[in-house]
Amino acid sequence: MSTDPVALGYLFAEIVSGHDVSRFDEIVASNYVNHNAFAEPGPEGVKKAFGAIVAGVPDLKVSAEDVFVSADGSRLVGRYRYEGTHTGDFLGYPATGNSFAMRSIDIWRVEDGRFVEHWDELNTLDIFTQIGALAPLGQPGTHGGPRQPTA
Repeated sequence: MSTDPVALGYLFAEIVSGHDVSRFDEIVASNYVNHNAFAEPGPEGVKKAFGAIVAGVPDLKVSAEDVFVSADGSRLVGRYRYEGTHTGDFLGYPATGNSFAMRSIDIWRVEDGRFVEHWDELNTLDIFTQIGALAPLGQPGTHGGPRQPTA
């Protein structure tokens, strides 16, 4: 495996697009800290989060639009585009069949060729509007919240 941080940024997109969450073991350190409120810590948290996303969006593709590395090589910043079709349960919202596209900006701290810490900014409003979970801005809401578990 390459220890080049730029290569890690592109490998992240390849792993997500390939839907093999076990490959996160290649790039995520065992002591991984994720500052995303939807993801649990460690490699298992990453696998669980992306496994759930892929279950709801089985044609998900991610492309790296930009990948930058800090001067000291300890930080990687990636700008990614996510595209797919909402054909399964996605964060509690049942399938709509709607396509979506979203961008994210991810920042990782890198040590010994692996991600050890992560921060991100996600345009989730865009996703939920495109899949029909939220009404477009300026229009009256017609949708409720996520589906509640049944007993």
